[in-house]
Amino acid sequence: MYQITLSEFPEKLRMLVSQAQLTGDRLEITQDGETVAVISPVTRRKRAKFGMMKSRTRVLGDIVEPTSDLVDWDVLS
Repeated sequence: MYQITLSEFPEKLRMLVSQAQLTGDRLEITQDGETVAVISPVTRRKRAKFGMMKSRTRVLGDIVEPTSDLVDWDVLS
């Protein structure tokens, strides 16, 4: 974790934010020896494209058989 005083913060802001993004380290901003703010990079999880809905669905019936009787369809005649 990197610490910087509040008076140094405005002039080094851009450099510190890019450093936090690259390294993943948190940045503490202090004033009179006390922490007044903490900057930490946002961590984004990469989601798998295949199987992302696994365990979120439920099969309520037979998914192989047709939903209606095929004899009743006019198209098949």
